[in-house]
Amino acid sequence: MFIFIIICICYSVLMLMLLYGWKKTPEFPAENSPAEIRFSIIMPFRNEARNLPILLKSLTEINYPNSKFEIILVNDESEDNSVEIIEGFPQLHSDFRIKVLDNERTSNSPKKDAINTAINSAQFEYIITTDADCQVPENWLKSYNDFILKTGNKLIAGPVALNALPAANTNNKRKNILRNFEDLDVLSLQASTGGAFGIGKAFMCNGANLCYEKDAFLKVSGFAGNDNIASGDDVFLLQKFQQENYKIGFLKSKEVLVYTKPQQSFGDLISQRIRWASKAPAYKSLFAKFTGISVLLMNLSLVIAVFLVFLQILPYQPILIIFLVKFNLDFILIYSSANFFQRETVLRSYFWSSIFYPFFSTYVAVKSLFSDFSWKGRQFKN
Repeated sequence: MFIFIIICICYSVLMLMLLYGWKKTPEFPAENSPAEIRFSIIMPFRNEARNLPILLKSLTEINYPNSKFEIILVNDESEDNSVEIIEGFPQLHSDFRIKVLDNERTSNSPKKDAINTAINSAQFEYIITTDADCQVPENWLKSYNDFILKTGNKLIAGPVALNALPAANTNNKRKNILRNFEDLDVLSLQASTGGAFGIGKAFMCNGANLCYEKDAFLKVSGFAGNDNIASGDDVFLLQKFQQENYKIGFLKSKEVLVYTKPQQSFGDLISQRIRWASKAPAYKSLFAKFTGISVLLMNLSLVIAVFLVFLQILPYQPILIIFLVKFNLDFILIYSSANFFQRETVLRSYFWSSIFYPFFSTYVAVKSLFSDFSWKGRQFKN
């Protein structure tokens, strides 16, 4: 019981720090700065024929001078008609700078190789990455331009949210439950990301909405040193920028909010989270390690406590108090994020999600340490 209490205290301190950091980070206001920054938009893709039309359409609606940005798509051995879809795009939008490249594989990380391939061909000074299953906002580049001119940051992390549930699925109770659970998880990750930036302890960002200076990327040798890890094109680059004391920031603005598709099944969600968790042991930041260990131990201790209470080894009252402490702190953090993302309605699923989450999180963490994972139809070893 003493160990459970210590874990709860550490977790509570962590949540309060992240909440303070999120509240401390102001929402960046829209400005009318001249379009000075030039962007190379990079998107690796593999078998994304279903998603590319939505992404490409959102790119045509970007409110920024066409001469100030280029689009580079990198084909990672697609087996569908993704390339044909992209090749038809310039015929309709001939004023866009578009390149389609084949991925040049050199490491164990296809996505990092794809980004390297694109950067070697990029013409402009800032790189901005997203994923093929995303939609980018109209003022995406304009707001990044404003933020860079105001702050001089070399790396900027942007917010990411799940797309709204399609109307055809609104009566599908199972998909609603899965989607709401994933939405709450994403909201907590976004609050943690912005909160850590807010207290100067950034350890996480999302490659679906990430911007950085090309020269700075080359000076830190890009992904060299961690290209043996399949994922982590975002967080390991963040760590390198921190090691070189480059200015970094979190752009808390709805104007740059990128939407991504939710996972189609619970198995897909598990696989994705295992892939994300597999890179955690390679984190170098002490705060990142403290966060990972605190979250793991908090969830693991609750799982263990349930069995100990069931076996009547521990009384349920103190375990219930510990759970309620976590329940309320998590709710405050997620509510703050949901308020920013205008997703307050998803909080209706918070109660049952908070009960299920310790089991989900513990399973993912343990699985990521001892098993391989699949990604885009390929198997990867930890």
